Amino acid sequence: MKENYLKWYSPNLNRETEMLVFGHSGYPVILFPTSLGSFHENKDMGLIASARWYVEQGLIQIYCPDSIDKDSFYNKQIHPVHRIENHNWYDKMLCHEIVEKVRYNTPSGKVVMAGCSFGGYHAANFALRHPVYVSHLFSMSGIFSIKNYLNGFYNDTVFYHSPTDYLNGFNDYELWNMDIVLGTSNWDICFDANLKMSQLLAHKSMNHWLDIRQDKQHDWPLWKEMFPHYLSRIKFN
Repeated sequence: MKENYLKWYSPNLNRETEMLVFGHSGYPVILFPTSLGSFHENKDMGLIASARWYVEQGLIQIYCPDSIDKDSFYNKQIHPVHRIENHNWYDKMLCHEIVEKVRYNTPSGKVVMAGCSFGGYHAANFALRHPVYVSHLFSMSGIFSIKNYLNGFYNDTVFYHSPTDYLNGFNDYELWNMDIVLGTSNWDICFDANLKMSQLLAHKSMNHWLDIRQDKQHDWPLWKEMFPHYLSRIKFN
């Protein structure tokens, strides 16, 4: 399985950032790490290996960007206004420095967004904010609100990065063209969050699959079971 390490200076983050890319060709899949995770976490924990067949067949390329969680939602040393501002710059980096450069690797001009746990938040937030770029959203044990990370602080930027808040007001027709999977388990600590998001999507008549696995913990064995299953939903031709 081909693996490339990339490092570049990000004008949006005003610092260097890193990313691993797996595969030689195929549908671009942006795969986020979990809370405070690094760009190599998904490799280290075996999630990339779970999708080895798709990668080696040239059906997908997996892009694993670094997170900046330690400088945004998890940085309790700075004011919440700066936490959400830092995350907003991260969103711009993803859009302009990664997605816009790889989206035309497929005729649809779109990418897949995927992630586990807090990575599921990152995947869902980007996909729902920028549906013109995203064909599939695979959130595995994700959350969909960031209010608990901001000590009660709330402004327009917080609103527009909290899917449970902004989704009702978003009416881009591309939202209804997206294949959305919310993966969870009856033992998942994020089970309730996924039920709530499913209800919001249903209220907007957005087709989606709430995939509830049985008796699985919020952990890598569950996600390694889900990820290759969800990749099978992509239409590669």
